Amino acid sequence: MPQDKDTQVWDRKFDPSKLVYGGNLGMNFGDFTFINLSPQVGYQLSDFVTAGAGVNYVATSIKTRNFNTGNELQRENFGYAGLNLFTRLFPTNFLFVSAQPEMNYSWGKIKYRDSRPDQKLQTAWIPSFLVGAGVVVGGASKGRGMLISLQYDLAQDPRSPYGTKAFINIGYAF
Repeated sequence: MPQDKDTQVWDRKFDPSKLVYGGNLGMNFGDFTFINLSPQVGYQLSDFVTAGAGVNYVATSIKTRNFNTGNELQRENFGYAGLNLFTRLFPTNFLFVSAQPEMNYSWGKIKYRDSRPDQKLQTAWIPSFLVGAGVVVGGASKGRGMLISLQYDLAQDPRSPYGTKAFINIGYAF
């Protein structure tokens, strides 16, 4: 079937082999429980740049304990759901720097272990702006494989799911 001129131009510009699928899957359990499921899809714009978008789901639980007895005093539970955009720059096949602005809807509750009633937290939109640098491990081509990075949230919103310190993130791209 003959293609018109506009379709031929589109076919030359869009290359499905440059699509990148992946995201983050993180878990930590204990007095600080953290579960992160954040799939992403991107496009390799050049040998040095990949950009895309994704969705976020993060659940956290923080237990506060009595220093002397170890008894739980309260538990804070938070949920987050939102969207992110990302850009990764690859100066080499295995090193990258990244930027990822996010907007997450947050809800939560504080459960007290004494006679105080539980406190439902006001829902809110929470901005985050993650920046980081890392390495790609086990990839056959640039930017694909396990992505291990050190990241930091520049926005520093008190209700950010990422906290106020730099953190290690492990993601994937294929």
